[in-house]
Amino acid sequence: MKVWNRVATLAAALLLGACATGGSTSPPPQASAENQAVDAYLIGVDDQLQVTVWHNPDLSVSVPVRPDGKVTVPLVGDIAAGGRTTEQVGAEIQQKLAQYIRDPQVAVILTALRSHEYLSRVRVTGAVRSPISIPFRQGMTVLDAVLAAGGTTEFAAPDRTELYRRGQAGETQSYAVRLQKILQQGDLASNYPVQPGDVITVPQRAF
Repeated sequence: MKVWNRVATLAAALLLGACATGGSTSPPPQASAENQAVDAYLIGVDDQLQVTVWHNPDLSVSVPVRPDGKVTVPLVGDIAAGGRTTEQVGAEIQQKLAQYIRDPQVAVILTALRSHEYLSRVRVTGAVRSPISIPFRQGMTVLDAVLAAGGTTEFAAPDRTELYRRGQAGETQSYAVRLQKILQQGDLASNYPVQPGDVITVPQRAF
């Protein structure tokens, strides 16, 4: 099983490497359930954190993450939380509290994932009737998202549509979508399943 997992991982890496940026005609890779489970959740703005300091209830606090990505903790002051894991935030709080109390034990728990819905949205921009940001749903495709935006305008160049997706390394990859073929011919070859955070852009045709 371990050998098979390594082979599968290598194959996935080769597939990602083959998807060049700037309008690849290859279908976008799908995120595996295993990778999603392994990736730690990163705290976002408006998430609610419960900071617990063992045997020090006066230092324990429930706080929301502010728009600047920080939370305020007694004795410690402001701590950066946005874009970090609960373990990273807890370790920094524990390190700073060590200046005031002996051997502090800190636990940070997410009690409300309020930023998740925002981060999971799919956005449709460009020459559509109602540019839109919609919540991701399992099974959603490019066509679903474009129809939610009211379809294309008379000025659109639908066959030059691009699907933009952020890769695991943080780079943005683009995939060519033949939207006119999807809408007028029922050709679903490029009607890709979307993922949370995807952006679909329908350009205007040149005059």
